Amino acid sequence: MKKTVFLTGATGTMGWAGLQEFLPRLDRFNITVLARPSKANKKKLAPYANQIRIVWGDLTKYEDVLEGTRGADYVLHVGGMVSPAADYFPNKTRYVNVKAAENIAKAVLAQPNSDDIKVCYIGSVAQTSDRNEPIHWGRTGDPICISVYDHYAISKTLAEKTIVESGIKQWVCLRQSGILYPAILKNYDPIMFHVPLRGVLEWATVEDSGRLLANLCEENVAPDFWNRFYNIGSGPEYRLSNYEFECKLLQTISCPAPEKIFNPEWFVLRNFHGQWYADSQVLEDYLHFRANMPVDEYFKHMGKQVPWFYHLAKIVPPFIIKMAMRPLAYKKKWGTQWWIKTGEKQRISAYYGSVEAWKNIPDWKHQDLSHPTEEVTLLKHGYDETKPRTEWTIEDMRQAAVFRGGKCLSETMVQGDFRTPLQWECQFGHQFEMSPVLVLEGGHWCPECLPTPWNYDEIAQGNPFFAQVWHPLHGKNEHNQYGEDVFAGWE
Repeated sequence: MKKTVFLTGATGTMGWAGLQEFLPRLDRFNITVLARPSKANKKKLAPYANQIRIVWGDLTKYEDVLEGTRGADYVLHVGGMVSPAADYFPNKTRYVNVKAAENIAKAVLAQPNSDDIKVCYIGSVAQTSDRNEPIHWGRTGDPICISVYDHYAISKTLAEKTIVESGIKQWVCLRQSGILYPAILKNYDPIMFHVPLRGVLEWATVEDSGRLLANLCEENVAPDFWNRFYNIGSGPEYRLSNYEFECKLLQTISCPAPEKIFNPEWFVLRNFHGQWYADSQVLEDYLHFRANMPVDEYFKHMGKQVPWFYHLAKIVPPFIIKMAMRPLAYKKKWGTQWWIKTGEKQRISAYYGSVEAWKNIPDWKHQDLSHPTEEVTLLKHGYDETKPRTEWTIEDMRQAAVFRGGKCLSETMVQGDFRTPLQWECQFGHQFEMSPVLVLEGGHWCPECLPTPWNYDEIAQGNPFFAQVWHPLHGKNEHNQYGEDVFAGWE
């Protein structure tokens, strides 16, 4: 009997790749997609109108989401606002991404077979902020730590919590890394300089990302796959430093090396996001989604997908290309050098540490561009991780809470009940309810403290769990200098 899959975000990068993976499987799946009735979307989906069910609507409108959910066996929630648009419209981003998750949860729970519906939520690596060397190896359960100004990551964290705590019986949260896809070569935005040169990402190809969406709906997925968090990555070959990524990307279109067309000080020193996943193989072992294409071959593949004129960079003198790149670094409000030029102390503090730190950035000749260490080091999570969660007790919750600088106020819990929310208290006395799985395996903690007001230095001083991701990159006495402009345009 065919299964019905409801897919959101089908006209976006990952969702479109997922749709393409489902098309050859229509003998096993009925596909429903929800898409805004824009001219571009109607043109894009027109060839598939007779193969799939299209609900024209909006994720923020419950009735539209409810219609898409009707009859679904699987709900793949991929849609939402992403960067860079998400950076420019923080209020809209939070509204769209959180409201969409609320509507998905409400619509699923409204179905007569709600306990049988499997829901996949796509989160983001942005939820765990910068994890530069020496803490560049990460895994699920590490602290949620959102970069200052990253309102997109806030929305993804709140939406993730919404799904997990909603009462949906079968959910899974997959945190997506940077996606490699041909159109990334067309990106021309100041965000390209919002990354540290030696920051890291374990990239995921768009094909792998689409394949995993289809594979998780197959009958052979193990039952214990559900109700967990996973990191999405295309594996060891795709673990690159940002400098290595820039080199490969530029080489793909025959463009000169970074040293020829950028100034090193255009790149920030911190406050982006990214990590190499110590646990991305776990998801591969369940879903077998990786094509395992050598990374250099994949970049060549991307280069063949863009218009021919992109390769004209090889005949353009480097100084001309540099002149074309410079305006991005100096773009009003968003350019890294605009912050320096106008003395925006809060942005400088967040991304560089200080003006002095920016001034001390070495030239290309003296930059440390070495490959970060491949030795895997893991953060502590504050409880006995050798115990399966079916054996979790209230004592494990107490240990985890103390390691987070707080307390577990609940006196009892049913052994192994990872769903039922418990009562917690953070180091500042804020009391809140949260399920054990969201705390221990999701890395979430006090909703009043994180992410705003980004008072991370004070939090780290009383929260050893969080200090592991803050102190190595910021020291132990860095005070909040971000100021009110962090919240500009944010409600």
